[in-house]
Amino acid sequence: MVEKTRIIEIYEKEGAFSSVFRKITGQKGSEDYNTSDLSIIRQLLSNEKARLLHTIKIKQPKSIYSLAKILERDFKTVREEIILLKKFGFIELVEEKTGNRITHRPIIAANSVNIIVRI
Repeated sequence: MVEKTRIIEIYEKEGAFSSVFRKITGQKGSEDYNTSDLSIIRQLLSNEKARLLHTIKIKQPKSIYSLAKILERDFKTVREEIILLKKFGFIELVEEKTGNRITHRPIIAANSVNIIVRI
């Protein structure tokens, strides 16, 4: 299995902190996501996101709906959190067809997250 890492780089610029999210996937290089608002980092590193990622890793739910049921949380909220985590490369959604319905199975896309603070 290829080791996948996400790097969150926080740096001080003219009296304010800015951030860059870097997606490192094996030897293929990296992809940057620039953000100017540190509130996104706070959202990504919340206890609810940690619980969600842990549940995906351990329980391996078949869909976002089943993940919401396991977590005993509202589907809409879980879906929004999944979209945010997917946007920054923490998870991937695998499309699967069951009967006439298409589901999206969340899987972990990163093995580690590194946070670097530059002053």
